[in-house]
Amino acid sequence: MRILHTSDWHLGRSFHRVGMLEHQAVFLDHLVEVVRSERVDVVVVAGDVYDRALPSVDTVGVLDDALARLTATGARLVVSSGNHDSAQRLGFGGAVLERGGVHLRTRLADLDRPVLLADSHGPVAVYALPYLEPALAAEHLACQRGHEAVLTAAMERVRADLARRGGVRSVVAAHAFVVGGQASESERDISVGGVGSVPASVFDGVDYAALGHLHGRQQISDTVRYSGSPLAYSFGEASHRKGCWLVDLGPRGAESVTPVEAPVPRRLHVLRGELDDLLRDPRHAPAESGWCHVTLTDTARPRHAMEQLRARYPHTLVLAFEPQGAVTDDRTYAGRVRGCEPVDVCCAFVAHVREQPHAAADRALLTEALDGARVVAAERPATGAPGAERADDAMGAA
Repeated sequence: MRILHTSDWHLGRSFHRVGMLEHQAVFLDHLVEVVRSERVDVVVVAGDVYDRALPSVDTVGVLDDALARLTATGARLVVSSGNHDSAQRLGFGGAVLERGGVHLRTRLADLDRPVLLADSHGPVAVYALPYLEPALAAEHLACQRGHEAVLTAAMERVRADLARRGGVRSVVAAHAFVVGGQASESERDISVGGVGSVPASVFDGVDYAALGHLHGRQQISDTVRYSGSPLAYSFGEASHRKGCWLVDLGPRGAESVTPVEAPVPRRLHVLRGELDDLLRDPRHAPAESGWCHVTLTDTARPRHAMEQLRARYPHTLVLAFEPQGAVTDDRTYAGRVRGCEPVDVCCAFVAHVREQPHAAADRALLTEALDGARVVAAERPATGAPGAERADDAMGAA
């Protein structure tokens, strides 16, 4: 049996304000072609199909089209919900879709209800665990509240069901942070009130664990792997090789696991240096067509830096400034301004924006403006200014 393991599509996501839906649709075109050309029997999607609980109409349309074309290849689809998905919305119509070969697993009640398939070597049970939020799943699973506890309890149910089936080969899809996995900047933290990771040993006893959540394609063990996201969603993923895993199950389990590369809409480039060097250095030519994160190290902030950078690197998305030799203040903004007079804070802002000390005339003008604001604030309740009574009522209610 041939399985394609994918996850973390995050349909509808943007990348530094660049909409990614068009590129995600291209990936899904690629996925359909891989399923057809490689004669894939089942596609396993391990969570985070959507990027948000309420996807846009266009985003839902992209998924609808992809599911129709994937099932048209003859492959079965097993899809679970991740921490970005609304389990209830993603699972809507699941009973009907199952008749057409799309098996949605978004409910706790379906943890130990596998999708049963078969090949020439016998049956295969595919279990797809939705993301298990400890605060919601612990009571249902009669276990302590914690990521390791709920996933352990879920896998105990899976192994109990497997034991009743007598030696059936098995695949489990799960959405979790497994110890040994390398995280990226673009994943949403799922650890609340404690450690969110779980040991890989939780998946002992199954032939292949298809994981989702971490965005780098990686191998935890021979049979426990992350497919990663098909596209990069942070500049921390610049070195990632995006794609899926093609898994061949033989009579005794996973015989081979092969990476499948995904199309890359634009390469990511992280550039650092002085502006003049970045604009002239021929070594940076490959970045001219890519998405760029640029950190300037000039001792003084260059004027119109973004405009100059985009003349050579038109797809620059992030610009940071870290001057050479500057002393970094690690305090929070609140810590830096604590105890300062309001006029001093305003003058410091003017100096920062202008990149030169503020003038005496600036200080006088700001002092006058602040004094005027205090007078207005003091007089407003007495004059019955619009909104004052409502504000008083709100304060009283509070």
